Amino acid sequence: MTADPDTDTPPARLRPRQRLGVGAVIVLVLVAFAVTVGIGIFRGATGAETVTAAPSPSGEQTAVPAAGVYVHVAGAVRAAGLYRLEVGDRVADAIARAGGFADDAARDGVNLARTVTDGEQIVVPVVGAEAPAAAGGGTPASGPLDLNTATREQLDELPRIGPALADRILAWRDENGRFTSVDDLGSVPGIGDKMLANLRDLVRV
Repeated sequence: MTADPDTDTPPARLRPRQRLGVGAVIVLVLVAFAVTVGIGIFRGATGAETVTAAPSPSGEQTAVPAAGVYVHVAGAVRAAGLYRLEVGDRVADAIARAGGFADDAARDGVNLARTVTDGEQIVVPVVGAEAPAAAGGGTPASGPLDLNTATREQLDELPRIGPALADRILAWRDENGRFTSVDDLGSVPGIGDKMLANLRDLVRV
């Protein structure tokens, strides 16, 4: 019998074509993989550059100290009370924070130009009541303050002398007996040459 060429196709004729097709598919897969990897590397490199460039040195956060002093404003003012002022503020600033002078205030009874200190009390006298106010705090009208007889309240009224420094002056006096000279104030902790110079005309022994 003779084999019909249209119906009996030898299997060997399909093998080269199948191999060629499989090889083409493999090549296409490898090319696609290579392209994908290349794009990924490119994007990764680009992303790395962005991340590196994005952060900027953040400015150091400086703690702005809310430095200030607290003073008690009392007497003939419109709103007596405890107020916070900035370092270097003066008595005029403290009275302004307290609403200003009252109508019956003896305005000449306070030194508006004096720098306030932490913890001090500013008492604005009433007209006609300067003498009673002086009894508690000492006034320039009575002359320089005697360091050996001054009370804590009287020392507190001196410029830049607050309650804490007044206590140190009294402690020094208790430990050493008495002040023999105004210069002895320089031995009190917290009183330097500049403060001593400001106090020299206001105190005596």
